[in-house]
Amino acid sequence: MPRIAIIAGAGPAGLTAAYELLKRTDIIPIVCEETDVIGGIAQTFNFKGNRIDIGGHRFFSKSDRIMNWWFNILPRQGKAAADTVEKKHDIEYATEAIIEYLCKKCMTSGQRSAVSGQHEMQITDRRSQIASQERNRESTIIRRPSPDPEKEDLVMLQRPRISRIFFKRFFFPYPIGITLLVAKRLGFINTALIGFSYIWRQMFPLKDETFLDAFYRNRFGDRLYRTFFEKYTEKVWGVPVNQIRADWGAQRVKGLSLKRALTHAVQDLFSSDFKKHQKERETSLITRFWYPKFGPGQMWEEVARQIRCCGGEIRMGTRVVGVHLKEGQVTSATLENMTTGATEQVGCDVFFSTMPLKHLMGMIAPYPPRRVIEVAEGLQYRDFLTIGLLLEKLHVQRKDGGVETAVPDNWIYIQEGDVRVGRVQLFNNWSPYMVADRKNTQWIGMEYFVNEGGDLWVMDDKDLIDLGIKEMETIGMIKREDVLDGCVLRIPKAYPSYTGSYPQLKVIREFLDAIPNLFPVGRNGMHRYNNQDHSMLTAMLAVDNIVAGRTDKSNLWNVNLEEEYHEEKNERYTKFRI
Repeated sequence: MPRIAIIAGAGPAGLTAAYELLKRTDIIPIVCEETDVIGGIAQTFNFKGNRIDIGGHRFFSKSDRIMNWWFNILPRQGKAAADTVEKKHDIEYATEAIIEYLCKKCMTSGQRSAVSGQHEMQITDRRSQIASQERNRESTIIRRPSPDPEKEDLVMLQRPRISRIFFKRFFFPYPIGITLLVAKRLGFINTALIGFSYIWRQMFPLKDETFLDAFYRNRFGDRLYRTFFEKYTEKVWGVPVNQIRADWGAQRVKGLSLKRALTHAVQDLFSSDFKKHQKERETSLITRFWYPKFGPGQMWEEVARQIRCCGGEIRMGTRVVGVHLKEGQVTSATLENMTTGATEQVGCDVFFSTMPLKHLMGMIAPYPPRRVIEVAEGLQYRDFLTIGLLLEKLHVQRKDGGVETAVPDNWIYIQEGDVRVGRVQLFNNWSPYMVADRKNTQWIGMEYFVNEGGDLWVMDDKDLIDLGIKEMETIGMIKREDVLDGCVLRIPKAYPSYTGSYPQLKVIREFLDAIPNLFPVGRNGMHRYNNQDHSMLTAMLAVDNIVAGRTDKSNLWNVNLEEEYHEEKNERYTKFRI
C-alpha cells in the first residue's frame, strides 16, 4: 500500500509540502483546508472583479531555491504589463521560460489560473494512483518564450517597491532615513537631536536586548524610535513594545538600522546597478519585487491545480480535529467535514501541521504532558481585518494645499494616533490586473490589527466600512462622495505574537521533535512570524528530511534565524559601533 501524508492547511507551507512530496517521493498527500479558499493568508479575495491581497505579499527571497520554485509555477514576464508605459516602470524582461511540471497531465489539462471552488473527485484507488504517477514521471520540462501579461494569465510581474510612512499629515520614506526632505518635515532641530540620539546609543548601547524596544533603540536611537517605531508597533501588537520579545525584530527587521538605510540610499544615488541588485540589499530595502498577475492567491491556486492533477488530494471544507499517536508516532488523523459534521479517521505515515500550535496540542491523543498544554494555551495571536474601499479617486491633501488623486505606493504606514487603521494598501500599484476598472477607479485596503472578539472584530460590516471612510477622511486621503463600494475581510490568528508564553516555546518544540513523523511547518505551525518564503523553506526541508531519512528537525527551526543578530547580542556591545 502507498504511504499517505496528511497535511493540515492549504496555505503556502502546506501546499509546498504536498507539491514536494509528489515531486520527490511516493507519498500521497491529503491536504485538509477548513475554509473554502486556497492560500491561507496568501489568498486573493475577489470582490466584484477587484482583488484583495490580504496583508500584502511581495515575492522576493534571498533563497535561489524559492525564487526558482516560484518562477517554475509562474514564469517571469517577457512583455510590458498594462501600466508599464504610463507609469514609466523600468522592467527587466525575461526572454525564455523553462517550466518543469509535476506530471504530464499538468501539461495537457488546461492552464487555468484560478481553481478555487473546483473540487475534483477524491481518488480512492491508491494503487492505480501510484501507477499513474510512475507513468507520468517521464520528461515534463518545456521551454517557451516568456509570457506576455496582456495575453496570458500565468505570469509573474516585476513591480517597483514604494512604501511610505504617513505621519503628521506628511509622507516620509520607509524605511526611514535622514534626508533633507525628512529633516525639513521633522524640523531641523528635531532632526539634529535624532542624530545625536543615534550616535549616543551607538556609543552606549543597551546591553539587554531581551525585548523589542531595546532592539529598536540600539539600531535607530531613542528619539527616532519614539517618533516612528513605538506607537506604530503598539498599534500592530496591542501591547507595549517592552513586552514584545526582540526575536520578532531579529526575524522581521534583521540587519536594518539607520546606518544601513542611509548607506543604501547613498549607493542608490550613485549606482543604478546597486539599486537593481536586490540580493545585496536588506529585505526591507529592496526596490523591486515579483508579483503574480492576479495576486498571491493565483500562485497557490495553480500549485493546487497541479497537485490535484498529479494524484494529490485537497479536501476543502475539511479540518483536522484529532491526531493519534501510537508508540510515539502519528498513525492516523480524524478529519471533520465542515458542512455535514461527519468525521473520518484516516491512517497516515506522515503528518504536516500548519495549524496554530495551540490547536494542535489540544487534539493530540494521548494527551501531551501538562506543561506542554500550559505553554500552548498561553500562546497569543494578533488577528487581522481589512476594509476594502472602491473609489472614483483618492483625495490626498498635501500641506501645500494641493491634492493628489493617485499615489505610487504599494503600502502606506499610518502613524497617526487619531485613527486606528495601521496600513493602507493600494492595489492598483501591486498589479494593474487587481482592479476591474483600473483607469477609472482606485481600489484600496485599510488594514487593522485587532483581537478576535474585540470591538472591531464583532462590528457589523456596514459600520466597519463607515468607520474606514471616516478615518480616511480624517487623515485627508479620500472624500466620502468618491466611495463607490466596500467590503470587509477578517483573518483570525494572522500573526503569532511574541508575547504570552512564547519564551517557553521550546517546551512544545522538544515535545514535537520527539515525534519523528510529525512536521510543524509554516507561520502558525511553528508560532514564528515567517515570511512566505521562509514558511515554504520549512516545508521543503521537512521533505528533504523524509527523503534522507533524517529525524532531527533542527534545520526546520533554524530557518529565518538571524544569526548575525544573536552573535551581535552575545558580544554585549563592548565596543563602539557606527
